Amino acid sequence: MDDFSFRELECFLAVAAELSFTRAAKLLHMAQPPLSRHIKNMEEKLGTPLFVRSNRQVELTKAGEVFREEARDILIHLRRAAQAAKRVAGGEIDQIEIGFVSAVLSEELVRVFSRFRKRHPEVQLNLKDRLPADQIASIEKGELDIGFIGIVPESLPSGIVTTEWRAEDLMAFLPPAHPLSGAERVKIADLGDEPFVMISASAAPAFVSHLHGLCREVGFRPRVIQEASRAQAVAAMTVAGSGVAILPAALNRLTGNGVPLVEARNRKSRITHAVAHRVEMKPMVREFLGVVAPKWKGR
Repeated sequence: MDDFSFRELECFLAVAAELSFTRAAKLLHMAQPPLSRHIKNMEEKLGTPLFVRSNRQVELTKAGEVFREEARDILIHLRRAAQAAKRVAGGEIDQIEIGFVSAVLSEELVRVFSRFRKRHPEVQLNLKDRLPADQIASIEKGELDIGFIGIVPESLPSGIVTTEWRAEDLMAFLPPAHPLSGAERVKIADLGDEPFVMISASAAPAFVSHLHGLCREVGFRPRVIQEASRAQAVAAMTVAGSGVAILPAALNRLTGNGVPLVEARNRKSRITHAVAHRVEMKPMVREFLGVVAPKWKGR
């Protein structure tokens, strides 16, 4: 069997939709005789009629009905491929460089990626696991388009802004033998005399500053005995008994030793996650931000 041309598929689908050669020809801006020849050629290639023709009406055969369903998808993919090729030829980006921290990869973030892929299957999302500070630097250099950085830092380079998109609880991560490990909730003040393990300030300065602020709020300064650049490593240290830690709740799925925190001075211990991006951005990055934060005002 010979392959079908793009034009033949267009002709078939137009006739299948209109069930009229006259209306289909008008829809395609072509004369009826060449349209009929395209359909006849397809039927000869297939070895079976696609339509039942009479003086009054045109109907799909059973084979035509099956072919219509398959051909519709083929045409959609061909048009999508043509659009993608035109964008590339015109210099338009068809991929987005995204930074994120794998330690706090949440179900919400996975849903964001899935929703965007459904809307724009032709766009490639390139994910880079980088620390928040490294993401900011990469956005400034143009190596990343967007960075899921967590807490907004106190200062940002010129031309870079942030958009808040979700909130997350913090939890106390306690060694298995700790007296409070079986508690339903833990007050931050109860950890005042404990040795802390913490993410290094160079890796996540905004998060570390936030933790110190929470501890000061209840009257103590954390005694940090060990640091790591990755939150997974910090959570693992608590399991090993090195000390206690305050970390995002998402990490509890890895270690299972997180205990919810009681409100600190009538303020629930939560963090607000943000994405960093340039003020001037590519159109498809704007589309992505609209999926991340539907109420985003920068569209």
